Amino acid sequence: MKSVRAAGAAFILLASVAQAKTAYLLGPWGGAHVGVAFQGGLADVQFDCASGTIDVPVLPAKDGTFEARGTFRAGHPGPVHVGQIYRSEPASYSGKVVKQEMTLTVTLEDGTAVGPFTLTAGAPPQITRCL
Repeated sequence: MKSVRAAGAAFILLASVAQAKTAYLLGPWGGAHVGVAFQGGLADVQFDCASGTIDVPVLPAKDGTFEARGTFRAGHPGPVHVGQIYRSEPASYSGKVVKQEMTLTVTLEDGTAVGPFTLTAGAPPQITRCL
């Protein structure tokens, strides 16, 4: 009987660990002027005239709020020239997830806020590239 209890407890523990490991955000999220593609907890972020990365897994708290560090690269209108390098700066991505909707704000190193944006899980981004 003890071995059955131990096996049951081990199963519950493994299920809890498996659930905790997948608590970070996954998949595509899209909205007006923004798209975020989460893969393995990290993310690639696209804006109308900028891009960025989220460099740590986004694990929303019980109330749905989150904050994660990453980078932000402002773009510019016109063609990208061979050898052109965009400056990437540290940024903080924060927001809240409620069911399938996310609000997202990016705060740059100098305190400038980009956003807020509203995204929906599984929705395509609605991006207008700067021309």
